[in-house]
Amino acid sequence: MKGVLILAHGSRVPETKKTIESVAEQVRAGLPGVPVQIAYMEFCQDNIRGGIEKLAAQGVDEILAAPYFLFEGIHIHEDIPREIEQILRDFPGVTLRMGRTLGADPRLAAILLDRIHEML
Repeated sequence: MKGVLILAHGSRVPETKKTIESVAEQVRAGLPGVPVQIAYMEFCQDNIRGGIEKLAAQGVDEILAAPYFLFEGIHIHEDIPREIEQILRDFPGVTLRMGRTLGADPRLAAILLDRIHEML
């Protein structure tokens, strides 16, 4: 069974979790029947290992990791893949495929433009 792991950076500011939790709820609504978990790279208890554990406990054997990151930086290219590789050693039979970051998507530019118009 497939499941989704939304990867976020994490923050020391607890209120920031509300944003990604809202996004995750919207993703869940768009993927009925598909398990969706949030995992933070740092600063939060809901870490990557915990997200993978929760999905595996629900019978997920194919994890689609969706980074909620703007850029293809060191976390995406090195830190997170290294951590995931180590974690998956404890979950034989579970695979994980990493998606692309949000990047320079025109839909994000449109949102930014909306925010600028709000200030004008």
